[in-house]
Amino acid sequence: MGQGNQTTVSEFFLRGISHWPEQEQILFGLFLFMYLVTLIGNLLIFLAIISEARLHTPMYFFLACLSSADIGLSSTTVLKMLVNMYTQCHTISYIGCLTQLYFFLTFGDLDSFLLAVMAYDRYVAICRPLHYRRVMSPRFCVLLVSVCWVLTNLVALTHTLLMAHLSFCVIEVSQFFCDIGPLLKLSCSDTRTNEVMVFAVGGPVMTIPFLCIVASYIHIVSAILRIPSGSGGRHKAFSTCGSHLSVVCVFYGTVLSAYLCPSSVYSTEETASSVVYTVVTPMLNPFLYSLRNGDMKAALVMKWI
Repeated sequence: MGQGNQTTVSEFFLRGISHWPEQEQILFGLFLFMYLVTLIGNLLIFLAIISEARLHTPMYFFLACLSSADIGLSSTTVLKMLVNMYTQCHTISYIGCLTQLYFFLTFGDLDSFLLAVMAYDRYVAICRPLHYRRVMSPRFCVLLVSVCWVLTNLVALTHTLLMAHLSFCVIEVSQFFCDIGPLLKLSCSDTRTNEVMVFAVGGPVMTIPFLCIVASYIHIVSAILRIPSGSGGRHKAFSTCGSHLSVVCVFYGTVLSAYLCPSSVYSTEETASSVVYTVVTPMLNPFLYSLRNGDMKAALVMKWI
């Protein structure tokens, strides 16, 4: 699939993970297993939080929202990839591509926003413990998540509508899903407006939450270091942040690899970074939170295991 004279297309060709049918059979089983682990792991965390009364706190409310976003992110990209591998048909309709782009941006950006909200929650809990219940009230927590949902949907809708106004004369997408960068490379229209919006809107969507996380942890570490070393308070404070910090490192590490250091041409490294970001990270989050969190581990054992 390559160059053409048409400026409108009815479908795109997704290049996929491998060009060899024998490898795709193995990869299908691998990615199906990883998707099921992602789905079951995040669903168990979500159900444990809503069913266990002692987990009805702001921290676990945000974690339940993060698990839902991870399920959405993984389902948006992996399900279509599995269907393509199984049918050996790597096409996606024009409308399907724009729909996938919209939900991929929504859930990916939502992960970033929720991680920043969770960092703020830890900041209030450790640096302003006497005001925690008043500041992180149920109404305020719902408001924070609602704002995250609205902002991420607006950003995703903006990029999707701008993409819908472009014409395409190349239909082979150099990825296994529809993303902004690969689609812009296929357009024969003027993409300057899209590129400006990527930097003006897409950049801050990732950098501002990251800076908020960094600022929160600077204050958290400063507060923890003021705790007397022999009281045991330091270990308890660090343990409440360990799971979140692990998820932040994995998430932004893969985002950095996939988007801030992109290749100008299709490469195995670029595909691997996208796989880690869309498949591996959502799968690891339940393990990072359940294995490093005593309350979550206990709730999962009591309720579901």
